[in-house]
Formats: sequence, C-alpha cells, structure tokens
Amino acid sequence: MRTKLNHRRLLPALVVAAALSSGTATAELVIFPEGSFLKVTAYEVDGDRVRVELPNGGRLALPLLRVHRIIEDEWVEPPDPDPTEPEAPLFSLRFDPSHPLPETPYGDLIYAAAERHALNPALIAAVVRAESAFDSRAVSVKGAQGLMQLMPATAVRFGLAAAEVFEPGKNLDAGARYLRWLTDRFAGHLPRVLAAYNAGEGTVMEYGNRIPPYRETKQYVPKVLSYYKKYKTMM
Repeated sequence: MRTKLNHRRLLPALVVAAALSSGTATAELVIFPEGSFLKVTAYEVDGDRVRVELPNGGRLALPLLRVHRIIEDEWVEPPDPDPTEPEAPLFSLRFDPSHPLPETPYGDLIYAAAERHALNPALIAAVVRAESAFDSRAVSVKGAQGLMQLMPATAVRFGLAAAEVFEPGKNLDAGARYLRWLTDRFAGHLPRVLAAYNAGEGTVMEYGNRIPPYRETKQYVPKVLSYYKKYKTMM
C-alpha cells in the first residue's frame, strides 16, 4: 500500500486568485525539505514563488525557498527486493589523490569541488551530466538552476547566494557540499544518496530509507549510476 506522508508540517501558503498558465505541467508533487509533499495538478514558477493548482481546484502561492524539488507524481510499485538498493555501497565515494581530472566540461572545477568535500570527482561529474548536461546557465521550468540544478532552498542551505548560482565553481561547490552531506547521512549508500538528491532526504527517510517509488526518481538513480560507472572507468 502507498505510504501516507505527514502533511501537517507544511507551512501556510497564500491563496492566489490568478489562473495558472495553460502551459504548465500536470500531476506533480511539490516536495518539501522535511519529506512532506503537496500534490498539484499544475504549477508555474514566477520569480521567487511557485503558483500551484490543487486537485480540488484551489490555488496556492508557495515560496521557492520552501521547495526542495518538484517531481512527477507517478507511482511505481517497487519490486521485492528492489535491485537498485543493495545492502552495501556499490562504489567508493571518497576522494583519492590518484583520481585524474574528469574528461568533461568544467573538469578542473569539478575536481576542485570533489577534493574540498572529499568526494569521488566521478560522482559530481555524473550528477552534473544528469542534471544540466554541463550547461552552467541551465534553468528548469521547476526553478532549479545551474550546473547541479539547485533549487533556491538547497542553494541557500549550502551557502550559495542567489547572485552566485550561475557561477560554475560556486554552484559546483554548493552541490558537492550537499552530496557530501547526503553521503554521510546515508552511510555511502549511493542509490539512496542519489534518490535523496532527486526527491529530498526527508522523502527517502519517510519511505524507510528506501528509494521513493516515484517514476522520476526510479529513473534518475540508474541514469546517474550509469554515468558514474562510465566516468569511473575513464579514471
């Protein structure tokens, strides 16, 4: 059965009267840092807010600083056991001085961020590939920005000012700091680390430290793993 998350922790939002753009997406979950979520039928990012339409027809305006991610609300029944969740880490995530520069755009900056935060540079390169395809000016319709597609809430949490979000080195540093925090939180269990990067660590914890059964997250984890294997092989 589908786990019911606790909605009581959501902050109050402002009701807005304006209709949402007809070009917005549908069937989404607005995920908050602590793991609670809000089901919406449409959303539109407008400056520092996201306007959402609720299934009952109501409308809310939420500050982007309260949003971890917006992901597709598609439930995938997890297999038993889940092959993406081994009991031990798949790879060593720690930095090693023998690691060469990644043969990718921004390889020197990726390596520097990896060294500062004691992470394998292949991991950071793989996340950047999946998130922005190495486009430092990338902006998603959901509000994520820069190489590591940081939402405003995540950027602020890990020391990145709004004016710095498109600076490749600073974006990479904040994203790497978050990855290191997740690596420590989930004891180096890479699939859970990646699931948390996509859907939030609170969501992973709400599902019993398992990958949340959302289609987007289930597809995101193996995609980044495949890039990670590729970049590790190149080292």
